[in-house]
Amino acid sequence: MEFLQSIDWMGLLKCFVVGGLICVIGQILIDKTKLTPARILVLFVTVGAILGGLGIYKYLIDFAGAGATVPLTGFGANLAKGAMQEVQNSGLLGAFIGGVKASAGRNCSSYILWISCFPYCKT
Repeated sequence: MEFLQSIDWMGLLKCFVVGGLICVIGQILIDKTKLTPARILVLFVTVGAILGGLGIYKYLIDFAGAGATVPLTGFGANLAKGAMQEVQNSGLLGAFIGGVKASAGRNCSSYILWISCFPYCKT
């Protein structure tokens, strides 16, 4: 019972609503346009990178937490943030390596989960 009292229910609601709205936008794009899922993926990452580069996406992350960082737009914002930080440290070369460094933990964990689940999947 103590565990349930320690949960930030409003934070969970914000996370669910924002993440859900991002997914609803993706579903509307799939249903109402001729865009392929691959193009929508690229669009979401690009929009996230642009909003992250402008500093706007940070406010959405502060508001919704994982509801904004887990979707593809959060990945794009993470790439932009890493690239900008690395440009300040390493110069122009940082624009190419910063995004990779910033997203390495996310990518590595997803690969580990994929490899550990792969033997149990039927093809």
